[in-house]
Amino acid sequence: MSVELTKKFEVHVNGGKQLKFTHKSAVTNTDMTFNIFIPAAAEFGKVPVLYFLSGLTCTEDNVMQKSGAQKQAAESGIIFVAPDTSPRGAGVEGEDDSWDFGSGAGFYVNATEPKWAKHYNMFDYINKELPTIIEANFPALPGYKSITGHSMGGHGALISAFKNPNQYVSVSAFAPICNPMKCPWGDKAFKGYLGSVEAGKDWDSTELMRKSGPFPFKIMLDVGLSDGFLSGEVDQLLPDTLDEAMTEKKQDFISRKQPGYDHSYYFISSFIAEHIKFHAAELRKAQKVVTEAVTAPKEFAQTAGKPIKCKAAVAYAAEKPLKVVEVNVAPPKAGEVRVKVMANALCHTDIYTLSGQDPEGLFPSILGHEAGAVVESVGEGVTSVKPGDHVVPCYTPQCNKPECIYCMSPKTNLCPCIRATQGKGVMPDGTSRFTDAEGNTIYHFMGCSTFSEYTVLAEVSCAKIDPKMALDKACLFGCGVSTGLGAVWNTTKVETNSSVAVWGLGAVGLAVIQAAKHSGASRIFAIDMNKKKFQMATQLGATDCLCPTDFEKPMNEVLVEMTKWGVDYTFDCTGSVKVMRQALEAAHRGWGVSCVIGVAAGGQELATKPFQLVTGRKWCGTAFGGWKSRTHVPMLVEKNMNGELPVDHFITHRFSGVDKINEAIEALHGGDCLRAVVNYF
Repeated sequence: MSVELTKKFEVHVNGGKQLKFTHKSAVTNTDMTFNIFIPAAAEFGKVPVLYFLSGLTCTEDNVMQKSGAQKQAAESGIIFVAPDTSPRGAGVEGEDDSWDFGSGAGFYVNATEPKWAKHYNMFDYINKELPTIIEANFPALPGYKSITGHSMGGHGALISAFKNPNQYVSVSAFAPICNPMKCPWGDKAFKGYLGSVEAGKDWDSTELMRKSGPFPFKIMLDVGLSDGFLSGEVDQLLPDTLDEAMTEKKQDFISRKQPGYDHSYYFISSFIAEHIKFHAAELRKAQKVVTEAVTAPKEFAQTAGKPIKCKAAVAYAAEKPLKVVEVNVAPPKAGEVRVKVMANALCHTDIYTLSGQDPEGLFPSILGHEAGAVVESVGEGVTSVKPGDHVVPCYTPQCNKPECIYCMSPKTNLCPCIRATQGKGVMPDGTSRFTDAEGNTIYHFMGCSTFSEYTVLAEVSCAKIDPKMALDKACLFGCGVSTGLGAVWNTTKVETNSSVAVWGLGAVGLAVIQAAKHSGASRIFAIDMNKKKFQMATQLGATDCLCPTDFEKPMNEVLVEMTKWGVDYTFDCTGSVKVMRQALEAAHRGWGVSCVIGVAAGGQELATKPFQLVTGRKWCGTAFGGWKSRTHVPMLVEKNMNGELPVDHFITHRFSGVDKINEAIEALHGGDCLRAVVNYF
């Protein structure tokens, strides 16, 4: 929509941006104003939108300044839009005479009375003009929006959804005016704007529910039991009437009465995060995330039990480009699963092995271990997955057997059930499922080998996920991102108001920053030789970005000087033993914890003075972030689908086809790539 927007305000908040714009409205024939919060996740793709409608006397600023909605909107990866509550300066006689009618009290209807009809058309502004402007000018995902509001705005949100049941994915409200035909506020608004109370029947949420419900979305309502407009001389809100209508119509809804809460923004700020999470979950469910390329299980029946010929990018020697060749993938044996790999993300561990530094690296082999896949067939005894299931291959298995002290212990995720054979590039029976055209063996890699269109996994390495999750995003949870998140949440358990330092701002390091911010860290140091990475680090929560070449002293001394005693939690994401020592010696005297995440080259050893440990510092490491793969990867995927754990920002490059993997490797070497995702089909 071609509308000139005039920016009035911009500020960074919670890693995103909040902006205010004015524009000339063709619906209200006045200038209109709205605030918009754009989360960091929108830097990398379009995201859903949540509209918030404010109450009587309010403007577009109230919710932005008083509710703290931006924090949860940022975490959920949702654009948050707050428009004004009425036209301003329309010049209609009497529009400024009272607080509950006219300016600041448009009541979200389309006026029919001649005096008001030219300007007071807030319903069409909210539901037609504004969404068109938002989707045309901002990174808003078309067709995926929800709506909420407070008091008069709660009424506006409900009637907007009820009168446009296919436009909104979900609706919620704080202390809404539920039956305005029966209360003084509604009586005044309907008589003034529409000519009679009876004319308000089509603008009353309770009446709309009785007439047209149930609606195809979920509803969430919150009312404070100490609200003066609920418990005063006149009940302006009448929530029970709407609850009764929804119950009668078998509407899917949640209605909560909150003891002790009033009508103010103290009330809203207490529950706004829950409302945003509610909408985020509904919006994620609504998105069409199952790729059309997934083959139906009935088609898999034609290949089950037979070898499959497919393309694979094979590593024949260290430091040499991969060769894309046709390979044979044997059927799965007992306890094994054959999968069709739909998407693969490149990880630096793949490059590390290809470089020849990996002491367990074997050639020829099929690398790759961050993928999203669909089960094609299963071997004897497999019960946890079936053909058609969506899985994330996991290099850290989880057998879950009662006799496995590792799986039964909450202290570790290092199940050793297939470790001996996995490290030798073969399946648990000691043989490979890959051969070339001449029948020569090709080795497996990390129990995954996802640089092939089809691969065979141990059942204990398959994390079954929700099939609605996009597999080209699910693959990110197979290694690096999960490792960074888990290093913070599981291994070190970073607390609120603690300080954090991260060396290495690849996907793992940035995931550490994202998790530390989520945990409430008050100061986060991001350290890297490449200053181009500082922008993303800042967006995800870094407060201080440091380049070692800017200092004459080593970074541990720099950090101790900047903090007096050191940093509470430090993380090495580089694989350099020199950096690992700096990270330890930058840790806070008395209680600092330093976590080794990066994989060092074979033969490298750690060194530090014992006094560093004697004075209270702790040195630890993490593999796959401490996550138990088959239990926790589905949980991480669910958090992403609910909007609680955005990961889109990690995908900086995309390619199509196995034959593009070498190009993806080049991109990873380029310095500006976090994750290159290759879609195979």
